[in-house]
Amino acid sequence: MHTDAPLILSWYLISFKLEAIMDKFIKQQTPLSQSHHMAIPWQSLIQNDKQPAKDASLPERASIVGRIGIQMLSCGTGAWRVRDAMNKIARKLNLSCSADIGLINLTYTCFSDGHSYTQQLSLPNTGVNTDKLNTLENFVKHIGDTFSTLTVRQVHNKINDIQNKPKQYSPIVAGLAAALACSAFIFLLGGGIPEMICSFIGAGIGNFVRATLGKHTITTLVGVAISVAIACLVYMFAFKIFETYLHVLVQHEAGYIGAMLFVVPGFPFITSMLDMSKLDMRSGLERLTYAIMITQVATLVGWLVALFFDFRPENFLPLGLSPIVIGLLRLPASFCGVYGFSIMFNSSQRMAIVAGFIGALANTLRLELVDLTTIPPAAAAFVGALVAGLIASIVTHYNGYPRISLTVPAIVIMVPGLYIYRAIYNIGTNQIAVGALWMTKAALIMMFLPLGLFVARTLLDKNWRHFD
Repeated sequence: MHTDAPLILSWYLISFKLEAIMDKFIKQQTPLSQSHHMAIPWQSLIQNDKQPAKDASLPERASIVGRIGIQMLSCGTGAWRVRDAMNKIARKLNLSCSADIGLINLTYTCFSDGHSYTQQLSLPNTGVNTDKLNTLENFVKHIGDTFSTLTVRQVHNKINDIQNKPKQYSPIVAGLAAALACSAFIFLLGGGIPEMICSFIGAGIGNFVRATLGKHTITTLVGVAISVAIACLVYMFAFKIFETYLHVLVQHEAGYIGAMLFVVPGFPFITSMLDMSKLDMRSGLERLTYAIMITQVATLVGWLVALFFDFRPENFLPLGLSPIVIGLLRLPASFCGVYGFSIMFNSSQRMAIVAGFIGALANTLRLELVDLTTIPPAAAAFVGALVAGLIASIVTHYNGYPRISLTVPAIVIMVPGLYIYRAIYNIGTNQIAVGALWMTKAALIMMFLPLGLFVARTLLDKNWRHFD
């Protein structure tokens, strides 16, 4: 027995050295990312494949926290929700975490047993993916028991599955969703059948082009500019056919604005204000800047195309319907608009339907308040957003959907895209006073929409209500 001991010891030492050499070899053979935003080789941080994640080293545990945070950020959600998810994971891993979050990057530090580990992570682009957000939130919610059994590698593999989860809808479906949403949008703005049909065609083709360009990783601003230009051109071509063969009145040309409303950056607009309300100023200001940039590019391109073809954003012709009929039609139109935007945000069918019902009630209430009372449009927008937020909070309590996945699509159709476009159009034609008036109206509504959600969240969410 004693003579075998040195041999066994020697064998273990040799095995350990061979394992170390192989690990070093594998790490050296791992190809470096050639992307501008280099992909992080998360697997290289793994030091022990046998330990449960909760017992792993500080860098290994911190890598899980950071990866969850950057995946949440990639879904387009705000800083509060990203930090909340990171904190929940950190607590399960016996870590303290401090994070600074922006639009496409975050810096965080994890603390454990007198040591700290810091990482700075970045995304190549931003977007909205509510289905992925829902999957991540369920992962975070139910991961407590998982850490007791899974290794760090197994946890990263599960995150890989979420990260690589394909979008639910093809560019064709995304185009049809935009077509439905924008045609409904036009009716809610006061447009008739000709405007709705032409907007359906223009927005459908425009968003199909944008989704296709996105699949080929074309930069965001280029995709927005090209898709808006195509949407407006298709609308104008369709309208000219209607005008020539069906003798549609020239006044219906004003509906071309609806064909470009699929690019309205509702998610970053709303989340920016919510972030700033919680003093996440970096995230809020970056999101607001991004939303303004997208809006500027879209409106300027639309204006240039309209200027070239001499299309004017005039008032819509009266529909000739009674207030009761219009009120009743606003319910399905609002549902279709919200449902379409939810599909564009990659929501599941069930999530999109729930958001559609919330939006139908909230937006119809908003429009009826404007028509039947003396309440200003901005105050009506606050009431509509408040109602949407309250209903979404109650629904979320029972079905577990991310609240933001229901509220933002529900109030996106309240975003005054028409006002913003008219402001840019009039300023571009040197009618500064008129442009400033429309811009002021738009700004008031844009401020009151997130305020309504903030009040609803404050009333029904105790965690949101307190700063700590």
